Amino acid sequence: NKILVFGLSNEKYSTNITEVERILGYVEPTILPETPDFVRGVIDYEDSILPIISLSNKFKLGEDKITEATKIIVVKRKKKKFGVIVDNVYEVTDINNKNIAEIPEITNAIERKYISGLIKLDNHIVILLDLDRVLSSEDEASIF
Repeated sequence: NKILVFGLSNEKYSTNITEVERILGYVEPTILPETPDFVRGVIDYEDSILPIISLSNKFKLGEDKITEATKIIVVKRKKKKFGVIVDNVYEVTDINNKNIAEIPEITNAIERKYISGLIKLDNHIVILLDLDRVLSSEDEASIF
């Protein structure tokens, strides 16, 4: 499996590269009224409107710290796309499925639905996210 490793609130996260359409430099989103608190706004992307999600806010890790390294990862989905703000992008790398550990029971069920596993990579633990499941059906209804 190929994964994209990125930073979020001083932790390393990753996602399967097949979930990623593109990595964009950070663009300040246009804020929309009455959206969920983790929705930062929208940007123009390939002649359409792309909702931008703050994973830091969604996961209750604090506010995004926008720097020159900040990126937006465009998430591929069957119908609607969205972007997620990340602190930085480290690398695309190959992993072996045997290096993916299950999530410990110390996390609650809500957190576990976003997390596919934990990866041991270069003496670090990298959280493997399932970005396709980050938005609940209620979230999608309010965003799209």
